Formats: sequence, C-alpha cells, structure tokens
Amino acid sequence: MSDPDDMDTIPPPLRATALGRTTTVTEHPTARVRVDSCGMSDRGRVRADNQDHFYLGKLGRFSQTLATSLPAGELPERLEQAGYVAVVADGMGGHAGGEVASRTAIIVFFHLLFDTPDWVLKVDDQSAAKILDRVTDRYRSLDSLLDERARIDPNLHGMGTTMTLTYSIGLDLFLAHAGDSRAYLCRDGSLRQLTRDHTRVQELVDAGMMTREEAATHRLRNVLTNVLGGGVPLLDVDVHRVPLADGDIVLLCSDGLYDVVKDDEIASILAASPSAEAACRSLIDLALERNAPDNVTAVVSRYASI
Repeated sequence: MSDPDDMDTIPPPLRATALGRTTTVTEHPTARVRVDSCGMSDRGRVRADNQDHFYLGKLGRFSQTLATSLPAGELPERLEQAGYVAVVADGMGGHAGGEVASRTAIIVFFHLLFDTPDWVLKVDDQSAAKILDRVTDRYRSLDSLLDERARIDPNLHGMGTTMTLTYSIGLDLFLAHAGDSRAYLCRDGSLRQLTRDHTRVQELVDAGMMTREEAATHRLRNVLTNVLGGGVPLLDVDVHRVPLADGDIVLLCSDGLYDVVKDDEIASILAASPSAEAACRSLIDLALERNAPDNVTAVVSRYASI
C-alpha cells in the first residue's frame, strides 16, 4: 500500500506553447513538491536540421473513487503518487543518423520504462540503488540497439547520441549521463554542473593539462569519448543521486546552449525567471541572438515544496 502522506490531488492541466520545433510545459504537485517543467529546442541559426530531441514525462499510480457508500470525506476522490522524467539527447552521425539516433534513444527508453513491472515511486536506500542499476542497464540496452540498427542500415553507419536523463521523486533526483549534453543545478542563484563531459578535452582538464577556460574554446572540445551507439562500446554510464532543496532549479541542455551562453548568464536567467517556460525561452533566445551555430535544447525543472 502507498503512504497517504506522499500523495496529492490531481495536478492542474498541462500548458503548452511553441518555440522553434517543440515546447512542453508541465506543472504537477507530487510528494509535497510542485514541479514546474518546460522544454524547448531550436535548430539554431546555421544547421539545416535539428538532431536534438528532448522528453518530459510523468509516471505514477493513482486511485480515483468512482462510487462509494461511505460518508462523504472519508475517502479522497483521487490520490496520486508520481515521478518525473526529463531527457535531452543530441545526435551525431550525419544528417540522417544523428536525428534517428537521438529520436530512437528516447522512444526506446520510453518503452523500456513503461515495460518495467514495478515503478519505484518512494525512495529509500534500497530503492535508490535499484533505480541507479536499472537506468544503467537501460543505457547499455540502448547502446546495443543503436549499434545493431546502424549495422543493418548502411545509411546510419556511425550514428550515436548523447543522453542526459533525470528522474525525480519528491526532492530526490536521479541522474544518468553519457556524452557531452549537461545537467546543471541552480541553487540560490549559484550554478553547479552535475555532469562530466565525456570529451577529449575534458580528459585533458582532468589530467591537469588544460584549464576549463582553454577547454571551452578548444577546437576538439566536441570530440566525444563516450556515447550511445557510435560503433564503439559504451564505456561509462555516469549515475548519481542528488538531494534537492526547496527552490532548486535543474537544467538539462545540449552543447548548442552552453557553447554560446556562459555559466554566469545561465545562472542569472534561471534565478530571475518567474517560470520554467520563461527560463527556457530566455536561454534559447540568448543562444539565437549569438547566432547559435548548433542545435539548441534546454529543459528546465523548478522544484518547490508545498
């Protein structure tokens, strides 16, 4: 049975607007937390197509009273318990391959998630470990599937994709990552990068052979060492559990954003924006103002205790 203290009433309706290719906005209360989320993607000023994709989703269980002989008020009309998924995937491998890889990764991940027999919707140490193990397995399954599809279709040779994913239950955030898309946490106006770029220049930074400032403009900064697919085995799946606090903001984005918008500018926009939708719009607009040479994707989630 579920703990009634972790359940809330039905969330308000979804809002939706459009910018570039796609925008999704959600606002849901669950486990005493209200989540305001938005995702936007744009092909940028130079690229002819958009190989980025994102996904925002909700999974959960609910109970709704249809009829009862019990006195009014003794059972709630509806109870709900939910978790929230956000994904950003940036494809690689040419005009067709990159778009197919990022799109396929999200679609297949969705079906793997939906087919899971027991969704984890309450967090303790045991369930947290289960979530991290499962998402690692999902990433490795996606890696194998993309490689197999590329072998079957010569037009998709070498296709691959980054994939940065969060799953939140209340104020527990689970993060999985491969590639150079990023996750950031903005708390009290201060920005912290939650992911490590899987790139050649990041390896040089880690070895003390290059500064972060030098890496940001190096010609090899986008040479990836670890992706889903791409014709090479997936080396690492970075997985973490991150405790959130009231007022925290989580950003997932592709390199098309952080390559042209500085960390302090991202922090300022996230902290000053009145909603996730406003933050996404401001981030994308700023990247486009700077002639965004790559596809630009941002997914923002704001967490508020209720």
